Amino acid sequence: MSGQTPQSQKSATKIAIPQEINILIAAAFVIAIGFGIIAPVLPQYAHSFNASALAVSAIVSAFGLTRLLFAPISGRVTGRFGETPVYMTGVLIVALSMFLIAFAQSYWQLIIFRALGGVGSTLFTVSAMTFLARKSPSKIRGRVSGRYASAFLFGNIAGPILGGLLAGLGTRAPFLIYGGSLVVAAAIVFFALKDSRLESRENRDVRPVMSVGEALANPSYKAALASAFANGWSTFGVRNSLIPLFAATAFLGVSVPWTDTADLAPAALSLFALGNLVVVTTTSRFSDHYGRKPAILIGLSVAGITSGLLGFFDNPWVFLALCTIAGAGTGLLNPAQQASVADVIGRRQNGGKALATFQMSADLGAISGPLLAGLIADAFGYHIAFATTGLIMIIAAIVWYFSPETNVEVYPGGPRTGELPVVAKTQQLPAEGDQL
Repeated sequence: MSGQTPQSQKSATKIAIPQEINILIAAAFVIAIGFGIIAPVLPQYAHSFNASALAVSAIVSAFGLTRLLFAPISGRVTGRFGETPVYMTGVLIVALSMFLIAFAQSYWQLIIFRALGGVGSTLFTVSAMTFLARKSPSKIRGRVSGRYASAFLFGNIAGPILGGLLAGLGTRAPFLIYGGSLVVAAAIVFFALKDSRLESRENRDVRPVMSVGEALANPSYKAALASAFANGWSTFGVRNSLIPLFAATAFLGVSVPWTDTADLAPAALSLFALGNLVVVTTTSRFSDHYGRKPAILIGLSVAGITSGLLGFFDNPWVFLALCTIAGAGTGLLNPAQQASVADVIGRRQNGGKALATFQMSADLGAISGPLLAGLIADAFGYHIAFATTGLIMIIAAIVWYFSPETNVEVYPGGPRTGELPVVAKTQQLPAEGDQL
């Protein structure tokens, strides 16, 4: 890993994040707050329909399954109709699903309405990723990805706090509030991104479409699929299913001075989110300065090792520390991983299909992780389930180790571009605006 000159580092930090992206970040924060409000309520709401534990899990899986199934379609419609119209459509579909859930009369209505939300979720997720890939200046892609991720993290932390204050309104109210926040987010995009919306409608995207096959020809894209699957398995799957179960049972009878052992599960999840947030907000520029690959390798290794060790200690303090460090590793991984996919696609091509496949890989991990890790835990114990999760992340790190850097230096020690080939130092460099 070669260093950069201070001058080249300063040039990257001076580039401002485009206002259009800041607007999308603001909308992401609003969406995340609403999601944080309903996340703790949904299982209880499902139980009100006399749903079993398995039936409650099926509601979560239904959301993830429809995201997975509709990801290819979302890539195609984004390429055809433009990012902002598809983004608004997806957000409004999720809003509709929330309003319907609030007035559901049976468990089967609940699961159908939640599955509908998965359709809208993948539409706005893929269109947002495509928008960020197209609009982000190549030198600050890591910073942009980190800022966007931070908006979701701040929202997910603030949401449950706000949800606690609204607890007296009943179990249906949070879904109405989330639906309303999604309408607000769609309105922000509708009015603030008017030019981009009209651009998408009146001037059809004429950039050549990058097929999934073309993307797969790049080893770094295949490595990104591997790390997305591992991250989906660990962060979005096992973290939300196995860690709460383990925390609730593994430390029974252990004296924890500051809290009851029943509170270890939410504490573990909160500390994971805190570690993630701290690293995302402080190191999002890392991959812009030093390359995507080092950040991804460190992030996967740290998260993999700490996740793999979770089941081998009976000390709650060690358990909470490992959760925090695992969150920090994930915080270093995510922005660099997303920026690497944007590097592969570049701004000259429409990468909706490639981005949709990337999202599908993460969703596949998030769906299969809880199921397979749960089976392993039942058969062999939690320590083997966590060790398997860590191993999957380490395997992804090994795949990345043998893959090329996507944020290359224009010349040794010079600025990084993310999408231009390495050129001789004697060649005249294009201006930032001429790179794309």
